[in-house]
Amino acid sequence: MRRTKMIGLLWLLVSTACLGQNLDLKHITQGAYRAEGVSGVMPAADGESYTKLSDDWKRVVRCSYKTGQEIETLFDVATARGEKIEFVEGYMMSPDGKRMLIQTQTESIYRHSFTAEYYIYSIANKKLVPLSKNGPQQTPLFSPDGTMIAFVRQNNIFLVKLLYDNAESQVTKDGKNNEVINGIPDWVNEEEFGNDRAMVFSADSKQLVWVRYDETAVKMFSMPMYRGLIPALEENSDYPGEYSYKYPVAGMDNARCSVWSFDIASRQTRQLQVPLDADGYISRIFTTKETQKILVLTLNRHQDCLRIYQLNPLSTVSQLLIEDKTPKYVKEDCSSWFQVTGKYMLLPSERDGWMHLYLYNLNGQLLRQVEQGNYEVSDVYGVDDATGDVYYASHELGTTEQHVYVAHANGKRECLTTEAGWNSAVFSNNYKYYIHTWSNLNTPPVVRLCGNGGKTLATLIDNQKLKEKLTNIQLGKRELFTFTTSEGIKLNGWMIKPADFNASKRYPVIMYQYSGPGSQQVKNAWGVGMNGQGAILEQYLCQQGFICVCVDGRGTGGRGADFEKCAYLRLGDLESKDQVEAALWLGQQSYIDKERIAIWGWSYGGFNTLMSMSEGRPVFRAGVAIAPVTSWRFYDTIYTERFMRTPKENPTGYSDCPISRVEKMHGALLLCHGTADDNVHLRNTAEYTEALVQADKDFRQLVYTNRNHSIYGGNTRNHLFRQCINFFKDELK
Repeated sequence: MRRTKMIGLLWLLVSTACLGQNLDLKHITQGAYRAEGVSGVMPAADGESYTKLSDDWKRVVRCSYKTGQEIETLFDVATARGEKIEFVEGYMMSPDGKRMLIQTQTESIYRHSFTAEYYIYSIANKKLVPLSKNGPQQTPLFSPDGTMIAFVRQNNIFLVKLLYDNAESQVTKDGKNNEVINGIPDWVNEEEFGNDRAMVFSADSKQLVWVRYDETAVKMFSMPMYRGLIPALEENSDYPGEYSYKYPVAGMDNARCSVWSFDIASRQTRQLQVPLDADGYISRIFTTKETQKILVLTLNRHQDCLRIYQLNPLSTVSQLLIEDKTPKYVKEDCSSWFQVTGKYMLLPSERDGWMHLYLYNLNGQLLRQVEQGNYEVSDVYGVDDATGDVYYASHELGTTEQHVYVAHANGKRECLTTEAGWNSAVFSNNYKYYIHTWSNLNTPPVVRLCGNGGKTLATLIDNQKLKEKLTNIQLGKRELFTFTTSEGIKLNGWMIKPADFNASKRYPVIMYQYSGPGSQQVKNAWGVGMNGQGAILEQYLCQQGFICVCVDGRGTGGRGADFEKCAYLRLGDLESKDQVEAALWLGQQSYIDKERIAIWGWSYGGFNTLMSMSEGRPVFRAGVAIAPVTSWRFYDTIYTERFMRTPKENPTGYSDCPISRVEKMHGALLLCHGTADDNVHLRNTAEYTEALVQADKDFRQLVYTNRNHSIYGGNTRNHLFRQCINFFKDELK
């Protein structure tokens, strides 16, 4: 049976089963209530159309921004000549629009990185040929003139020349597993700077420039790998295997970064002169419209000084363009949202205590602060070179709201979205149109096509089928609320009560939180909750008789640098206090049983679950910590040191952790972890359980074979949530 037929049959069965009055946990974990969206959307070069993947993953189509209707099919697995494939898992258009790269057989590596088999597709003659026959590829990249493709294989860079019968040549030869990486970041740079590519072409397509990571000094971390199931690793049938990779824990050696260029005509390689501390970071690399100008963004190890250099790939000389020093630390968003166009550089910065935007020319001269006020910019969409207008999203109308704005070059600003809730946009290349996605806490996403001024031209997706499905199910209303702690801190939260809520009864409460620096779980948006999908898992818990609550405490995002960075050097201290304060406030409400309040969270949320349960005030009857950090000494350099500096510099901050608080641990506890978690290692739970044992504290524990930080695969996620929910039922009955 073909994959699409199996998926269709499964969806039919799940959809039919969902017509009852109660939710089913397995259907939730299978995604039966997931909202519809558009896949693989990319603005086309003409500014009047966009491309996207068809719903069956078999075609790439071009659609009109004015109507949303298909204009033409650019690629179809059924009509492509040459190589045959079944599905399109991703695609990339060449700059000249003549070719496409078709992605298939994707194999995930870490959070962002993956290998795949890519194919070059000629749109004119509909012919599909392999990018390379020598093994899977990573991060392929078209040259600006569309005649070459660079990619990485096994830590080395390769170049394919399309005008020379796709001739493949090797650019670097020093790449070696767990030693040297070219053109893609190592584990910690990928994870914490959110990027999987570290190479660019120069504007004239004559130079290839990349970041080289020498990780020989980084210590190895190894994880046992078992046979397992779905997938079964048959090579581990007789004896367990292991997976080993370089993982720098806080205070230890990082990979050494350097920047190199390759002259394609002469095949000469040069090291570029980047003024970088020996233990500094290169968070991004960009090409510009100027042929001899490449930009790199660097950070010192403390991550409180962001510098932007221009590099000449031929002379190797660098010049400092911008230096942005920010108290405590520079947020990762400042790198990931940075934009460079033909005329401008757009830099997000918290230099005045709020995340705002600053527009520079390509020589590093500040032209203007784009907008200002006591609110946070929450996303960046780009700069229109023709007008100087800047497009972005912000919380100007409230921390839990997000709206789309344009800041004109003359200083005037317009809000392009009118409906309260969470708004986001994908703009056309000429900024005449945008795809607008809107939702609120009680409404699934609506996707529209809009003109530059905000006028709706067409509705692409209204999720009406999901709405109709949900009307047949007893659901509680999702509500936002605020309260003030005993320390005078005003906090935001959301609450979901059972559909048959009775104010004269007292209900047990389950508090979900993440609490990590800059995160935001409380917002007027559909995709909230432990499993997203309109807090559908919380709705399931409400049907079991619980009230579900989420509160964003100090250290979370959207409220300015002072609120977010108050947790600096002491992660978990204020965050746990605020969850305890939230539980105390909830216990004062007439409809809540203060003796039956539980807390849970995943990753940082698991860490703060343990910190909150051992804060000293015994307000939590039970808690579930999934994949928790239990000591920041076990976690990686970039993330941990951004907020804590090194253990040597901040021993007091590192000493306050779940392991050191174990004597104060109060309440029934369930710990869950995957054995192959490359992010928060099982080591965290192993060391914490030993501390619990020696402190004579009872607990329960679940370990998931060969599962990573996301703990999924086969029936895994369904099993995980069922155990957690049964635990809550047992402990809060």
